[in-house]
Amino acid sequence: MNTALVDQVIQSVLYEGCLLYPYRQSSIKNQQRWNFGIVYPEPMKPSIMATECIVAADERPIVHAEVRFLQIVSDGDDPIERRVRVIPSWMPFQFDELQGEIHSTLTPLAPEIWKSRIEIWNRTSHLPLPDTRRTNVLRHCLVSTNTVLSVEGGQFISMVDPEEAYADAVRQCTQTGTWPVLMGTEGQRDCMLSSPIILYDYPRIAPESHGDMFDGTEIDEILLLRILTLTNGEKEEIRKGDARGRRILELAESLSPEDMLKLHGTRRDLPESLKAGDRVRLHPKPGGDVFDTALNGRVAIIESVEQDYDERIHLAVVVEDDPGLDLGLMRQPGHRFFFSTEEVEKIA
Repeated sequence: MNTALVDQVIQSVLYEGCLLYPYRQSSIKNQQRWNFGIVYPEPMKPSIMATECIVAADERPIVHAEVRFLQIVSDGDDPIERRVRVIPSWMPFQFDELQGEIHSTLTPLAPEIWKSRIEIWNRTSHLPLPDTRRTNVLRHCLVSTNTVLSVEGGQFISMVDPEEAYADAVRQCTQTGTWPVLMGTEGQRDCMLSSPIILYDYPRIAPESHGDMFDGTEIDEILLLRILTLTNGEKEEIRKGDARGRRILELAESLSPEDMLKLHGTRRDLPESLKAGDRVRLHPKPGGDVFDTALNGRVAIIESVEQDYDERIHLAVVVEDDPGLDLGLMRQPGHRFFFSTEEVEKIA
């Protein structure tokens, strides 16, 4: 199991929603947080979170599970991160007034096919009803609950895109408040993350990201640009508020134009890993216009990698010795040109 990658992804989903744009405490949506992965005490619902997934193994495998969640202790304070490692088939836990149980079962479905089920129950029994104010209730809840599963003696089957031999077994699985996906590098089958936030197999944090934004996993550029448009008064409110909000504001104000361009979009399946910032020599196809003739053989810098509605890839470039290079980086016409991947040669 790639522990470092798992921890990185979990840190992102664990705190998703804890502070939302515009990152001001006066914003209504920042006065009511923690909308993901809440396991309530009975009689409130849901008081259970359950994951089912399929394991392929010749003999009975061993499935390990670790449940991670946040515990809210008081208004204004950071939540406490909790971990419960499931060793037996039944594992009780208690953190201060918060109590719960985790049940782990493994059921044979067919030869070499097993179903693993993890149930997380909130057994806190002294909820101060009828005091159902949100903060008071959350202190008795498992918040942002995620489960990490690993297997010995077998391999997990994708619940998103299973092989035909396991499709019927996958259809027999049910999920309650969570969804399991394969974790690790592409092709690994020894770890799954079951999260209340629906992910795809092998999720990862983009290397272009400069830090957690807590408000969506793929829109850093939009959020940072919006932060920069806030008024001085709004920014001052952020500085006086949540420490996470201050860090996000400081990040937005510290990024260079080059840093922002890296967030604009990246293709990871390009030949020779072409990306923004790479130097290339231009070789336009015959039959082009006068610009193609003038630019043939020139050295350029890839400004961005873009895709059209027909899923064709285009490289937006600026010519390296263009006196108006900065205008090209600002995406002004006449200083920014488009070429296909077949029309450029990557150079050092």
